[in-house]
Amino acid sequence: MPIKSLVINPGSTSTKIGVFEDETMLFQETLRHTTEELAVFATVADQKDFRKDIIAQFFAEKNIDINSLNVIVGCGGLLRPIVGGTYIVNDNLIADLEKAERGQHASNLGGLIAKEIADKINVPAYIVDPVVVDEMMPAAQLSGLPELPRVSIFHALNQKAIAKHYARDINRPYADMNLIVVHMGGGVSVGAHEKGRVIDVFNALDGDGAFSPERAGGLPTGALIRMCFSGEYTEQEMFKKIIGGGGLNAYLNCNSMQEVEKQVSEGNTEWALVREAFILQICKDIGSMACVLKGKIDQILITGGIAYNKSVTDSINERVGWMAPITVYPGEDELLALVQGALRVLNGEEEALIY
Repeated sequence: MPIKSLVINPGSTSTKIGVFEDETMLFQETLRHTTEELAVFATVADQKDFRKDIIAQFFAEKNIDINSLNVIVGCGGLLRPIVGGTYIVNDNLIADLEKAERGQHASNLGGLIAKEIADKINVPAYIVDPVVVDEMMPAAQLSGLPELPRVSIFHALNQKAIAKHYARDINRPYADMNLIVVHMGGGVSVGAHEKGRVIDVFNALDGDGAFSPERAGGLPTGALIRMCFSGEYTEQEMFKKIIGGGGLNAYLNCNSMQEVEKQVSEGNTEWALVREAFILQICKDIGSMACVLKGKIDQILITGGIAYNKSVTDSINERVGWMAPITVYPGEDELLALVQGALRVLNGEEEALIY
């Protein structure tokens, strides 16, 4: 009998939902919320009932019986560092999502909403591979200053899902391989997967690795300190520079690699230089992770929205293809990745983890 799942992936101004039978999507919908609707809530957790009621209203309009569901899956939030896997949404997890001590982020709502709906119809609720997955080896956590440890925050859901997808494609266990996974979207993350664990990864959020369409990545430290203390910028303005206003946005006032390719094809040398730097930095990150894995790499996997751009992936292959074969999985499907995490537990392939 197929397993019917509701998957919930809240964003800053929308809630994306999908209903699946096993891995087949029956439908998906993006429920949009206006800034005015959300402005009345003091914290992200306070939005829970508002968003949950909109989901219930949508189900009623579509004549979908919520009692037909077997499991509810939410995206993971900004929890304490945890190993990758599928987690039961328990009281400890709920408490941390509500307190939001590690940040107010819409993803915190995934587990909160999933739990309330699941309890109402007496089915399990899970989260899968949140961005705080931390499997880094101890030496990778040191940065050069004890006060500033390296932090594991990256596209864990998509990186893990693509790694397991590749493992299924070649009929080998994920836990038996060494992989380098490159996620290229609005943010960029490059991780070293050793025998099923991401033992080192570049912080995809605020100051590590390659720049991305919207993030500055690693920066010259001394120059950054001088900029911070120049008196020209507030703390908030500096964060905006490196998260949202960095990378392609900073150089070109554009966060679309499609537009970059268009400009390059028309002979724009400034845009071509920035594109080359973007590719070069990603390749340097791949080289770093090759060293982490001691050169023993079964495959390099490239994913994310920018992976649809063949000229970019071909350029990466020119620089690093000698290290290991490259497989490209364009795009990302977070809803499917979430449901696959739940199915691995419900089908007995993995055990659910306890937070």
